[in-house]
Amino acid sequence: MTGEEGATGALDLATLEVLARRANAHPLGAGWAYRPDSISPRRLEVSLDASQYPQEVEAVRLDIRWFEGGDYTFHYVETHGETMWQCRWDRHPKPGGPRAHFHPPPTASAEIEASQLDEEHHIGVLFAIIESIESRIDTIYGDE
Repeated sequence: MTGEEGATGALDLATLEVLARRANAHPLGAGWAYRPDSISPRRLEVSLDASQYPQEVEAVRLDIRWFEGGDYTFHYVETHGETMWQCRWDRHPKPGGPRAHFHPPPTASAEIEASQLDEEHHIGVLFAIIESIESRIDTIYGDE
């Protein structure tokens, strides 16, 4: 999602603060920061512990935008040298598509699928996404 595409409302900074603390308390959490900065945040960037991935994964992050109206975007990004593997969960008005939708990997392109994420509360959404990330680690990287 670029800019404010389809999002409704301003960023909910109080909710982002709760999400930052909860994500950082998880074993995958490795820090967080507002981007571009805390004075005028556009998103919350949660760093994940790349040491829990194979060596070719250099960095992992979850970019979060939660809006006062309850819309959100959670953008998961793995950096593999020059390439990225990414996907995104969104809930916002989407002409021609479902309000809750998923941009599948490996590029999180404009193509969407209906989201299987049925949580409404911000903590429930966060934990469902972290569970999905853990499943990716177990399924794709577990044998390495």
